Amino acid sequence: MTEAADRWTAVDDFLVGALGTEDDALRAARAASHAAGLPAIEVTASQGGLLSLFVRMVGGRRVLEIGTLGGYSAIWLARGVGTGGRVVTLEIEPKHAQVARENVDRAGVGDAVEILLGPAADSLDTLIAAGGEPFDLVFLDADKQNNARYLTAALRLTRPGSVIVVDNLVRGGGARAAAEGGSDPAADGARELLDLVRKEPRLTATAVQTVGGKGWDGFLLAYVG
Repeated sequence: MTEAADRWTAVDDFLVGALGTEDDALRAARAASHAAGLPAIEVTASQGGLLSLFVRMVGGRRVLEIGTLGGYSAIWLARGVGTGGRVVTLEIEPKHAQVARENVDRAGVGDAVEILLGPAADSLDTLIAAGGEPFDLVFLDADKQNNARYLTAALRLTRPGSVIVVDNLVRGGGARAAAEGGSDPAADGARELLDLVRKEPRLTATAVQTVGGKGWDGFLLAYVG
């Protein structure tokens, strides 16, 4: 890590400690995921807290997450929806889904979390065909090259007033490479996503760069009108 990244991480850790952001259940979920060999790419505690606040700010009772990993962010989202709320989270890897199920159950929010196993595109098609209640918030945190496709599906699963959050826009999402003129799957995916957002009349959006425990990154925040 660079000196700057070390400082970003130190400040992140200080803020989390000062605010008491991460409790034992969340730390246990993170530790269990790493012990199981899952990649250490879950959101930071500060980012998880932000997601939970977003859910509460919109009065969210139904949340869709694309990309479960070990369930760390699902715990935050489930806490946001509160008693009687629902989080539907999509995961393609059986091992990840199993670890996530154990983590959300151990954290006491298992009854609020439904994990759908399989390719996200297929699960989204199933949800659209089922025609259930719209989601109040959608969190996109899966394979970045397909973000535009996922966003298109999310628009069919939300309502006016819903919020859509796209994670890793700068790093894994390729916006940095796109801004520097790069042409690879990540950069092309970022361009496709941003072009879709710009042209979609139902969306009002902004993108924010971030630094912290995950280095230099950013997210997109969109409001469905």
